[in-house]
Amino acid sequence: MARLFGIEIPNDKRIEVALTYIYGIGPAKSVKVLSEAKIDPDKRARSLTIDEIDAIKKVIEKNGIRVEGDLRRFIGSNIKRLKDIGCYKGIRHQKHLPVRGQRTKTNSRTVRGNVRLSAGSGRKAANQKT
Repeated sequence: MARLFGIEIPNDKRIEVALTYIYGIGPAKSVKVLSEAKIDPDKRARSLTIDEIDAIKKVIEKNGIRVEGDLRRFIGSNIKRLKDIGCYKGIRHQKHLPVRGQRTKTNSRTVRGNVRLSAGSGRKAANQKT
């Protein structure tokens, strides 16, 4: 398996798709990187040479594309800054609620966790009441 930025990209996939396994590179950036590195997007990842892998790394570094740990740190520091200044978005992050104006009466399971509370969930059975 080829390793790029600490990630083992799958051998059996086309290199265009395999690059998207790297955090920070989506389909559009993958195509852009491959065209700049002059590599055929239909080529399989297992058939890449060491020179081609180095060319991909150089293009990503040259264009200043943040990937993996750098990108995660950058996003984390942005969220931390929002929390520190106490803005609305920062408060929503602290409370683990949706940040971008989504409704919370229904949905928002991703942010809050899969917590399902219903009206009758804490109610005792009718024969147990005294």
